[in-house]
Amino acid sequence: MRGAGGTPGGSGQFLLGLIMFCGGAYLLLNAIHISSSFGFATPLFGLYGGYSLTSGMVMLPFLLGVGMVFYNARNVIGWLLAAGSLVALVFAVIASIQFSFRSMSAFDLIVILVLTAGGLGLLLRSLRSH
Repeated sequence: MRGAGGTPGGSGQFLLGLIMFCGGAYLLLNAIHISSSFGFATPLFGLYGGYSLTSGMVMLPFLLGVGMVFYNARNVIGWLLAAGSLVALVFAVIASIQFSFRSMSAFDLIVILVLTAGGLGLLLRSLRSH
């Protein structure tokens, strides 16, 4: 009978490793806190001379582009303004994301790391032939 990865045996190790890895990865991702500082007065891009471009300023070309597109749908400049402004807004939202760990005890962190690393080790060991 063929086991995990087409190798003889190792199905139990594969299943245990997969469960451990998934549990550890879930706990690790659950311990990460994500926040954002995005807002209409938040500087998105720094310009020369100490000026900064805010998200509210990016909305003006977007609104102008949308108005141009509604007036004439074949207007390339309107489409470029609208699409470029949306790309700048999406980039600014992604750039403003901040990741941090929630506070946890050393035991919690050790359990998470042992589950993740041990599960991955068992999972990979089950894929090689004995």
